[in-house]
Amino acid sequence: MKIRIILAVIIALFAASCGEYEKLLKSSDYQLKKDKAIEYYEARKFVKATELFAQILPRYRASDEAEQLNWLNARAYYELRDYIMAGTYFTTFSGTYPFSRYAEEALFMAAYCDYKMSPKPELDQDNTRKAIEGMLLFKRRYPASNRIAEADMIIREMEENLVEKSYLSARLYYDMKQYRAAVVALNNSLNEYPDTKYREEMMYLKLNSQFLYAQFSFREKQMERYLEAYDDYLTYTEEYPEGTFQKEVKKIYDALSRVIKITDIGTENDKN
Repeated sequence: MKIRIILAVIIALFAASCGEYEKLLKSSDYQLKKDKAIEYYEARKFVKATELFAQILPRYRASDEAEQLNWLNARAYYELRDYIMAGTYFTTFSGTYPFSRYAEEALFMAAYCDYKMSPKPELDQDNTRKAIEGMLLFKRRYPASNRIAEADMIIREMEENLVEKSYLSARLYYDMKQYRAAVVALNNSLNEYPDTKYREEMMYLKLNSQFLYAQFSFREKQMERYLEAYDDYLTYTEEYPEGTFQKEVKKIYDALSRVIKITDIGTENDKN
C-alpha cells in the first residue's frame, strides 16, 4: 500500500513538472525563459535548456547577454553528444564573437566535434578531413594555445585514418581482382602517402597487380605490361632488398624471366 502511495506521489509530481515546463514553453515571459534555460543548463537538463535557448536566442541577439547564452547553447548540444549541432554553434560563435574569452575554445571545439564524428577508416572520411582542417586553422589562429599539443595529436590520428582508408580502398580493388584499378589506386595512395606504414605491402601489391594485369591482357598488350611489372619489381627490390614479400617477389621475377629477356634489359640499362 505504501509503495502505491509513493508511486502515485512521484507520478503526480512528474506530471506537475511536465505541465509547468509546457506552460513555460508557451509563455511570452522571455526573462523567465532565459533564467530557466540557464537553470536547466546548470542542472544538466540539457534537452530542456536547448529547447528554451532556441526560443530566446533571437530575442537576445543584440543584447549584452547574447554571447553567454550562445556559448551555453553550444555547450549544451555538446553535452548531449549532438556533435553536428554543437559543431555548427561553436563555429558560428567563433565567427560572431572573435574577441570573446570563449573564442579560442569555441574554434577548438568546432574542430573537436568533427573529430568526434570521424568514423572507422573503412567509412567515408569527410569529417576526418574537416577535423584536420579545423585543427590546422586553430593552430594558425592560436599558435600559443596550451591546446596545441592536443591539436597535433588529433591531426596525427586523423591523418592515420586517411592513410588507412587509402590503403583499404586500394586493397579492395586487389581483393576483387580488378588489377588495372588496383594499380592506379595503389600508385595514387603511394604518391599521396609516401611514408605510410603500409608502403612495402602496397608496393608488393602494385607489383603483383601489374603482373596479373599483364598476364590476363590481350597478347598484343602483354609485353608492354610485363615490362611495367618488371619496373615495379626493380623498384621494390631496390627499396626492400630483404623485404617481407621476398618469396612472392622471386616467383614473380621467375615468371617474368620466362616471358621477357630480362638479361637483355639489364645489359641495355648498363650501356645507358
